[in-house]
Amino acid sequence: MKIAFVGGGNMARAILGGLVAKGIRPEDIAVIEVDPVARLKLVADFGVATLEAPGTALAKTDVVVMAVKPQQMREAATALAPWVGDPLVVSIAAGIRLEALGRWLGGKRRLVRAMPNTPALVHAGITGLYASPDVGADDRQAAEDLLAAVGATLWFEDEGDLDAVTAVSGSGPAYVFYAMEALEQAARELGLAEGASRSLALWTFTGATKLAIERGEEPARLRAQVTSKGGTTERALEVLEAGAVRQRFVEAVKAACARSRELGEALGKD
Repeated sequence: MKIAFVGGGNMARAILGGLVAKGIRPEDIAVIEVDPVARLKLVADFGVATLEAPGTALAKTDVVVMAVKPQQMREAATALAPWVGDPLVVSIAAGIRLEALGRWLGGKRRLVRAMPNTPALVHAGITGLYASPDVGADDRQAAEDLLAAVGATLWFEDEGDLDAVTAVSGSGPAYVFYAMEALEQAARELGLAEGASRSLALWTFTGATKLAIERGEEPARLRAQVTSKGGTTERALEVLEAGAVRQRFVEAVKAACARSRELGEALGKD
């Protein structure tokens, strides 16, 4: 299978690394990247072919991964369209609707939209996937295999759900880092050294997540198991509840979802 990436940024590099690690031959992969320094690094790191712009070398490409920024997608898709036949096109650009992408690609219809998140950079991401009606079972499997190279995958049958995916898992690492910052700050204000504060915060999140995944229990149940009546955890949670932290958190995620919809509508206009 011949794969071409349009854009060689961090997420593209993460997927490339995952594919090569899974045994995909570097000679079957090409990357279109305008930055000459980035092209040299792609060759050095992965051994893939690189191109400055689309050309005849892409004629037999089976899968194209659109990995440019959303604001660059229309230009990149328009430039690509004359050089490829009818590949499966997978877009990892946030907010770009498949209707707009297909239009910019000159009417191509084998399209999949993917929303990975930044833990994909360490092959621990999760990606939401949506396929257009013209995408068959084989194409869906190819898209899933592609993104599985950097973590877990979930399919959604309504494209609008990807706005919620963007808000929950796409933006989600930032929420986690925000909470890490707060826990570290609290540790330092309680007199702990900087290194110890950072380690306690990071490993607490790592361990709690691992426990939740391996136990498979509801987070509320796991929380209750840590919260002894009249104890220290209960006192802390009372402060958070008094500040309506949970509700504000939910409101924040809903705001991110609304913004994703706004951006999708704006970016899709001609």
